[in-house]
Amino acid sequence: MNPGPALIRGSCLQPGVLASIKRPSALRSISSHMPQISMDALNPTFEKVQYAVRGELAIKAEVLRDKLKEPNHGLPFNKVISSNIGNPQQKGLDQPPITFTRQVAALMEWPELANLAPGVFPKDVVERAKELSEEIGSVGAYSHSQGVPFIRKNVAKFIEERDGYPSDPNHIFLTGGASAGVSLLINMLISSPHSGILIPIPQYPLYTASLAQHQGRPIPYYLDEANGWSTSIDSIEEALEKAREDGTVARGLVIINPGNPTGALLDESTQEKLVQLCEKHNLVLLADEVYQNNLHRPESHPFTSFKKIVSKLESPVPLVSFHSISKGVSGECGRRGGYFECTNFPEDVVALLYKMVSVALCPPLSGQIGVDSMIRPPKPGQESYELWKKETDTIHAALASRTQSMSKRLNALPGVSCVDSPGALYLYPQIKLSEKAREAAKAAGKEPDAFYALALLDQTGICVVPGSGFGQKEGEWHYRLTCLCPGVDEYVGKLERFHLQWVEKYGEE
Repeated sequence: MNPGPALIRGSCLQPGVLASIKRPSALRSISSHMPQISMDALNPTFEKVQYAVRGELAIKAEVLRDKLKEPNHGLPFNKVISSNIGNPQQKGLDQPPITFTRQVAALMEWPELANLAPGVFPKDVVERAKELSEEIGSVGAYSHSQGVPFIRKNVAKFIEERDGYPSDPNHIFLTGGASAGVSLLINMLISSPHSGILIPIPQYPLYTASLAQHQGRPIPYYLDEANGWSTSIDSIEEALEKAREDGTVARGLVIINPGNPTGALLDESTQEKLVQLCEKHNLVLLADEVYQNNLHRPESHPFTSFKKIVSKLESPVPLVSFHSISKGVSGECGRRGGYFECTNFPEDVVALLYKMVSVALCPPLSGQIGVDSMIRPPKPGQESYELWKKETDTIHAALASRTQSMSKRLNALPGVSCVDSPGALYLYPQIKLSEKAREAAKAAGKEPDAFYALALLDQTGICVVPGSGFGQKEGEWHYRLTCLCPGVDEYVGKLERFHLQWVEKYGEE
């Protein structure tokens, strides 16, 4: 009798004996014909997904980071600077976390800390953690699939106070970062292989990646770089006309405000026209507003939510607004917290969304608590307020100063033009590349801006994202870099020296 697998596992055979047992020929025959995993046997949409922010440049940056640990690494720099992604608390960028957020998180993870360390935590932190604990219980338990009801009510109150219009907590979904909500909504809107979503070019590659994954069609419309990366209604109308000619049915319009990668900020007049355009073409408006708290000149360039515009106009346009704890001054990317609010959505569609989020059970509790800390910061008069105000003001001032300094110095370089961003965490300079440089890129099998970015990484350790990863007009080249890096003089100095050496080697256009 042949021993079964369980009997063999429980036997007293000595090591190596099993290896000498020959399998019956029938088993050998079966195993030799078993299908093997291969690319052509997988979901084809996986291969189509592209995400440049963590693409070739980021992968090579990690290889170089490991090489720097070697005693004699031979690299012309002593650190890798990750300027490719808006990840404020990443090692090397080191934006400090907000103390209030971390203290609340600590007491939620281990409530007994308040008793073990009496007097260490401010009174308002202890009260907040106690209040949340009574509503949530243990952070190790599942919550409501849509998110903790108490936190959703707090989000609704935040929106009402921000905009001056009511918000329904039952139409708010807490998510594992804004990206999870974006993917879900795009998946919902792609009802056929002919469905498409209007996306800005340049765009955050989450949108093209999600469309590729869910077999939707991107409908690109171009932002106007000459006018501060403004959004053109005419450009969107042209994109819609071309989509109709191509047999694509436009289902939604993505607006990123403040912009990523451009940092552009919409004025209310343009927002009203965009809402009216959505009414005209029966589009769902997808408002990516995760950088709403990253404003470098709030007095002259304030943020206005699309929820406020839609409400003010009494528009019937279906609107989904996204927000996140990953940006702003919170920078809690790793906690994966965010939310989206549905406006003008019928109850049966909201119920359908609830069913879909229930498949994943619930968003991370740590992220949900992070959302609550972001939208309910300490108030004047509370014990934590002064420190919170100092920390947040310092971060805002640093980002505004770096953005202005970097754009000014980049604009002074030959063949470089850079819009001074009023919002978000990035600059998106355009670089003129000579025919010699373009030919060298072609010989290397690279896009010209990727060729430039790879050389920048190899020579300086600075990792950026080429514009070809975000989309750009034909014959133009850009790269995106964050304004998160400390030591601006050293950082920008490396960019300047590299570019001047590049021009010396390849010449100007």
